[in-house]
Amino acid sequence: MASVPHRIENPELIPAQRYYDPHFFELEKEHLWPHVWQMACRLEEIPNTGDYVEYTILDKSVIIVNTKAGVKAFHNACRHRGVKLVESPGNCGKKGFICPFHGWRWDEHGECTFVFGKEIFNPDLLDQDEIGLAPCRVETWAGCAFINFDDDASSLLESLGPVAETLNARNVDKLKMEWWYGTILPVNWKLAMEAFMEGYHVMRTHPQLHDLAPMSAYGQDVGSMPKRNLDSKQMVATMADFYARLSSGMAGMVHETEVAVMDKLRDMDVPEDPMAALGAFIAKAQEEITRDGLARGAPMFDIPSVNKSHPFHDVEFMFPHFFLLPSFAAMSSYRIRPISPESCKFEIWSLVLRPEGEEYDTPKAPTMLDYDSKEFPEIPMQDYSNLPRQQEGLHAGGFDYMRLSREQEGMISNYQRLIDGYIAGLNTETLTKAQNVVNSGYNAPVLDIGF
Repeated sequence: MASVPHRIENPELIPAQRYYDPHFFELEKEHLWPHVWQMACRLEEIPNTGDYVEYTILDKSVIIVNTKAGVKAFHNACRHRGVKLVESPGNCGKKGFICPFHGWRWDEHGECTFVFGKEIFNPDLLDQDEIGLAPCRVETWAGCAFINFDDDASSLLESLGPVAETLNARNVDKLKMEWWYGTILPVNWKLAMEAFMEGYHVMRTHPQLHDLAPMSAYGQDVGSMPKRNLDSKQMVATMADFYARLSSGMAGMVHETEVAVMDKLRDMDVPEDPMAALGAFIAKAQEEITRDGLARGAPMFDIPSVNKSHPFHDVEFMFPHFFLLPSFAAMSSYRIRPISPESCKFEIWSLVLRPEGEEYDTPKAPTMLDYDSKEFPEIPMQDYSNLPRQQEGLHAGGFDYMRLSREQEGMISNYQRLIDGYIAGLNTETLTKAQNVVNSGYNAPVLDIGF
């Protein structure tokens, strides 16, 4: 570990250079991204045999294709002279993948089916085992295809650890896209990820939620205080208002159909004790949202029983760049990819359990907006407003370290120390065990990750 520049020596202090140093970025490019599972696409993007999309990460490009034998992935390069075969979604069922330069062709399984003028080549250069598209490791989970450039890495489920079982219980594989936004943020990819690892930012970044929260974990902020001394009916109304505002600001995290169910419960009979009333309201909401989903034909799970058997966090992470935000049945989903030391591509999905057979327009690509666009939902718009300022502030004279709360911001430290493990070249077993710990969820404390 001593060879890692700007390494984490104190888990509560994160060196600022990790977020802008070009050399550190190159080390991540060389030692992290080639060895980790990456969410490459949602399976809804490739619903039919022959459908394909391109996934890019830094200077790498991969084709993800739906075949009769399942989802496959190939490195996106012609085996003749390296031209990229695809740059946009499509279907290769009829014509295959055709190189735009010299016309070589491959089928959905990566087998070369045509070489123009093959007699002009040395036959040894056209061995089928050599000119087939180079495969890339791919596995599926949660309605997504994940790729890994490392054939020796642990399996996807081994790498995810317990978080996979937690989300499987919530029918994560049956979620469908409602909308998909993207933007280019002028911030380091880790900085973008870390904005969602703690709830400490809510009181200032999302005051509309803090004001409606019946309780605050961090104390009262002068000038923007959550409501206190509520009676039981006020407690229920405030909680219903909170979920409605969360839905309007984020959509996927609490869906409008779930809000509609809760609106009908505003006048329900509740105990006189405000906290007991809050518990009764949430329990009833879980029951009724389950019942409503089943009545509409959605592939629902039993929310109350699953919440007991598989407790979840408000944000569930899948190292290094993907996370889901569950609440009732719907979820939001985020993916963040590095572009440069101080820029990243940031995507958000709203996901819902749709009734079986319901027709809807599946987004084919993200709606790309400027990061300061007013078209974003309220909550991501607020998050985006802080991050570029933070990236700039890291360059300020005299700012050497981020100072973390050991109890509430520990996940940032856990994540960063795992990155150090990859850069140091630790063995696969050690990194997999550490990743299982790091995928521990929102508001985690500093944890022992094994090194």
